[in-house]
Amino acid sequence: MSTIAQPSAPRDKSELIDGPTRRRALFGSAVGSAVEWYDYFLYGTMSALVFGPLFFPSGDPVASQMLALASFALAFLIRPIGGIIFSHIGDRIGRKKTLVITLTIMGVATVAIGLMPTFETIGMWAPILLTVLRLLQGLALGGEWGGGLLMAVEYAPRNKRGLYGAVPQTGALFGLALGNLAASATSSIFSNEDFLSYGWRIPFLFSVVLVGIGLWIRHSVAETPSFQNVVATNSTVKVPLMKTLRHHWRAVIITIGAKFVETSTFFIFATFTVSYAVSLGFARSEALNAVLIAAILAIPVMLGVGALSDRLGRKRMFLTGAGLIMIYIIPFFWLVNQESFLLLTVAVVVGFSCIWSMYGAVLGTFFAESYPADVRYTGVSLGYQIGAALVGGPAPLIATALLTGFGGSYIPIGLFIIACSVVSVVAVLFAKDRSGEILD
Repeated sequence: MSTIAQPSAPRDKSELIDGPTRRRALFGSAVGSAVEWYDYFLYGTMSALVFGPLFFPSGDPVASQMLALASFALAFLIRPIGGIIFSHIGDRIGRKKTLVITLTIMGVATVAIGLMPTFETIGMWAPILLTVLRLLQGLALGGEWGGGLLMAVEYAPRNKRGLYGAVPQTGALFGLALGNLAASATSSIFSNEDFLSYGWRIPFLFSVVLVGIGLWIRHSVAETPSFQNVVATNSTVKVPLMKTLRHHWRAVIITIGAKFVETSTFFIFATFTVSYAVSLGFARSEALNAVLIAAILAIPVMLGVGALSDRLGRKRMFLTGAGLIMIYIIPFFWLVNQESFLLLTVAVVVGFSCIWSMYGAVLGTFFAESYPADVRYTGVSLGYQIGAALVGGPAPLIATALLTGFGGSYIPIGLFIIACSVVSVVAVLFAKDRSGEILD
């Protein structure tokens, strides 16, 4: 008796990739991400510590600090533009070439910041040029995140996409840890006078070494299988942005909303906490070390959460974390206000390492699975960067303004974070969880 042949099940193209190639791509994604975020976060840390008096001097220290934080926040406004420009390139000519360009721009801008003369030397040109260099950082990072994420996710086997997608996110934590370690080390080695004079410049200049390593590694990585398939089938889109807005606008809106809780809490824990703790009487090194410890501990937690999302789903992990942060954010500030280094560290570790990691680890993979390969770079970058521009960069500035406007009370800051969490929960409830499905 003849047997009727059954059609074979669709196969994930990532299954055809050999292990060494997959690991090389994953490493390239993580290292490049770490270098870019080191440069980016270093500016945020220095904004909280020294840029106010050096580049934005005024008779009011709070006003100087808010001006410095405003320059930090400005880069978030240009990140969507960077996302549009570089994602267009990434969806047209490839992820790899785009990532080399963004890393180069970021490195040049960061080293230039380390060489910048201060207000005392060149007057108003100092804050203007510093802000321009900050905007270049934002432009580069706008294109970096989506490409780095796709380098990992598009090389991942479908039953490990959550784990792979968490790796470039941990690259951001490595960058934060490196930035805080560099700032903390130079702050401890030099006297306050020497640190303000030249010590703060060293971490920026050190970036040239990291960028060189990152470029070398990225040049050795081949283009992703998803984009190779787009090219092979002649499926590249002439204007990816137009197709994304016309056919995938719902996914973009969901991406923007989901980003609210992740980006607002990240910059509260990583940036605002430093200046807030110092204002309470903590030593600068204590505040930096608390964030450093939390960032390092968050790395294995994020990898674990990413792997767990491959079994339980991205949506469940995200919503659990978003719910927990609503409960925890006000107790977080209460712990910090006890003026104990131990409690400060515990507060940041619980909030940053444990709770933030629950949605921070799955966010990238969740977004990548929402778009087809021909506009994936554009979709994830556009939604991610708009969400970051709306609440991420301004978060430390908003928190400082709320703290000043309400007589030092941290309750309004907690309510702001809760509101961001509600927006994200509503957005994610409308999203489809594609965990475990074939990507392309």
